[in-house]
Amino acid sequence: MHSSTCAGLALFFSVLAIQQTDAQTYRGKVVRMFVGSPAGSNTDLLGRPVAQKLSEETGGMFLINNRPGGTGIIANEIVAKAKPDGYTLLIAPSSSITSVPHLHLKMPYDSLDDLIPVIQIGTSSNVLVSHPIVPVKTVEDLIRIAKMKPNFLTFGSSGVGSAFHLSGELFVHMANVKILHVPYNGVTPALTDLLGGRIDFLFFPYVVIRPFIETGKLRVIAVTGSARNPLLPVIPTISESGLRKYEVNNWVGVFAPKMTPLVTVEYLSNVIQSILVTPELRMFWRNQGVEFRSNTPKEFSIIVRDSYDRYGKLLATVGIKPQ
Repeated sequence: MHSSTCAGLALFFSVLAIQQTDAQTYRGKVVRMFVGSPAGSNTDLLGRPVAQKLSEETGGMFLINNRPGGTGIIANEIVAKAKPDGYTLLIAPSSSITSVPHLHLKMPYDSLDDLIPVIQIGTSSNVLVSHPIVPVKTVEDLIRIAKMKPNFLTFGSSGVGSAFHLSGELFVHMANVKILHVPYNGVTPALTDLLGGRIDFLFFPYVVIRPFIETGKLRVIAVTGSARNPLLPVIPTISESGLRKYEVNNWVGVFAPKMTPLVTVEYLSNVIQSILVTPELRMFWRNQGVEFRSNTPKEFSIIVRDSYDRYGKLLATVGIKPQ
């Protein structure tokens, strides 16, 4: 037998052995997947079908544990300090991993060193929405009024350093206007005040507020991503509306504690990837306005590092300092 054939067979059987070993490792075991936001949040909505399919594929019990608070710090810390045995995982949005650390002088963990990126499960953009009473229908309208009346208009967010906050700060910076930021403790009170007309704008996931848009309670102005949302094909991006190169896309990913064996990380990444390319999950993601692109733990690590650096520069540019 040729040496190349022997080498190929050896690799095949070694990979097969790894897959079988890890499948046996999870069979009948409970795996906690922490989410740093409430049930029904965007991250939670993406995490639950992944957990369900992981349970079916591995024979384990992958359970979502919601630990809201601290813009993700509570859940992130639990996982960062957990035993690295593959039975404690984190599902987190980009903001809690890459922007929140820049807001604190002291963190109970290092998001780059204490959490291992496993796989990015989806990316999406937000929409800029307003209360109908606000006399703004386009980005041009918004910029014009903001220039005429500095700090007259307001935009809310789920907290300082959240993706929604950063979307607004980038807009304010690029448009060279002054719009007052109103931070809330979570998405629910922010949305409640927008619906009540107590704030003017929000940057928010479309699928979460879709019912309010369809009933006329909120107005969509633009999309934050580099391309139009397929669920809103007639709504322009902020970039094509005048703020060239404006782009804010959010991602959600799975993380494991530092020192989790590489074989376990790669196994989880491969299984989740196989789940996300099924027709059922592709359809669900599409209906959520989320895109999945195949990626490895190494590729996701690069994305995390790039996002961390980019948000750090943005926060410094707009004058937000760690406290």
